[in-house]
Amino acid sequence: MAKDPETIEVENINHPGKTHNVDKDKYYVMRAAIFAALPEGSAPVTAAELKEALLPHLDALFFPEGKTAQWWQKCVQLDLEAKGVMQRHDTTPLAFSRVAR
Repeated sequence: MAKDPETIEVENINHPGKTHNVDKDKYYVMRAAIFAALPEGSAPVTAAELKEALLPHLDALFFPEGKTAQWWQKCVQLDLEAKGVMQRHDTTPLAFSRVAR
């Protein structure tokens, strides 16, 4: 559980059972941008394609000029994979899709 109300606990599909606390606001801004760029049922996209698609959805207050967006994209993607909301496809390069609920 996150200890600070300004943070959120995230998981990493590559390291089951380990969690980290990250800035809650940035997490939710990136999560919303990923969801906007990768709607349920959409075709798989590479990380690079996802980055290009989500950049227009990022709040400049949190990600001025897209700075640190790539790190946050990976952080949120790994958490969403661990939670079963996103999945990776065994392709080269790796591609990701949102799991239909």
